[in-house]
Amino acid sequence: MTLAPYASDPSRSRGRRHAEGGRTTRGPRDDFQRDRDRIIHSIPFRRLRHKTQVFVAPDGDHFRVRLTHSLEVAQIGRTMARALGLNEDLTEALCLAHDIGHPPFGHAGEDVLEAAMAEAGGFDHNAHTIRLLTKLERPYPRCDGLNLTWETLEGLAKHNGPVAKATWALAEADGEFPLELGTWPSLEAQVAAIADDIAYDNHDVDDGLRAGLFRLDDVLDVPLAKQNWTAVRARFPDVPQVRLLPELIREQIGAMVNDVLAETRRRIVEAGVANAEEVRHAGHALAGFSEAFATDERRLKRFLYARMYNAPPVQAVRKEAQRVLAGLFAAYRDDLRLLPSEWQPVEASPTAALRAIGDFIAGMTDRYAVRRYEELVGPAHLPEGF
Repeated sequence: MTLAPYASDPSRSRGRRHAEGGRTTRGPRDDFQRDRDRIIHSIPFRRLRHKTQVFVAPDGDHFRVRLTHSLEVAQIGRTMARALGLNEDLTEALCLAHDIGHPPFGHAGEDVLEAAMAEAGGFDHNAHTIRLLTKLERPYPRCDGLNLTWETLEGLAKHNGPVAKATWALAEADGEFPLELGTWPSLEAQVAAIADDIAYDNHDVDDGLRAGLFRLDDVLDVPLAKQNWTAVRARFPDVPQVRLLPELIREQIGAMVNDVLAETRRRIVEAGVANAEEVRHAGHALAGFSEAFATDERRLKRFLYARMYNAPPVQAVRKEAQRVLAGLFAAYRDDLRLLPSEWQPVEASPTAALRAIGDFIAGMTDRYAVRRYEELVGPAHLPEGF
């Protein structure tokens, strides 16, 4: 496939922090393909199968977890990248790795680590993604991290836009391999970010319906859902309603993707960008929803916050999960000897100790965090159901 002039070209990559010359080539892959493959084969990526998306340690086999969410984001991202003439492999790498820095219990766990590590600079899952991929993972004999290309690290660091004030973890990584945090990222990174929104907007509706947190009639109070449901019913007037719920999700994803493609093409033409560097200095996002569609999408998000993310059954599980993680952090803080030897702080300082504990806990899966809590502190009482 021929790349658009504003796409990221692996032959023009800014390279990797550590040179990799002098070894046998392992298959006919370019640099971005290698990045994607390194992420897929990494231990942090495998751990995503037991990390919370919305529901903590879900009992149901059909609910999303971080791994399945990341795969769905990658599918949507690749589709849009191909349509726009962008680099599909870089887009996929960014989609697959965008949540790799999440601690156990999702955003609930992140809130706990942010508070527990406040005296050491706090915790941010985006920054921890970079820390994992540049420092903590060590699959190679001569360097720390996965030694990913500049473009992949840049996209992960600022896929949500320029970083005005970097947290300690991101600032540390940026100091060793500058990522131009003040500029916009590549179009591939921007597409990965909007693919994330599209995926969780729609798949959370699906999971919420499956979990019984709301009914279809509740969802249809949202104008965007109502519009797409009307189109689905018109195409399949004689099919039972229950058979059409997956079709609603597909219809809505398609509508969102089509709007992003049309709006992104419009912005690219309007901005007149001729290459990837001009994308970074365009001064605003080039990939995104149209203004009208963005308004409708925000209404859908408000519905999900009210009826799903903040629903009493979900909040009850989240509260207990936070108690577990806070108790686990306190146990390690009170006795650093409980940390495995490879996770002991390298410096004798309070900051180093807090960061070492944070690094270790952030890598845990939900079930491992519960198991360690029960071994070190006491019983966990996660409510059944999610």
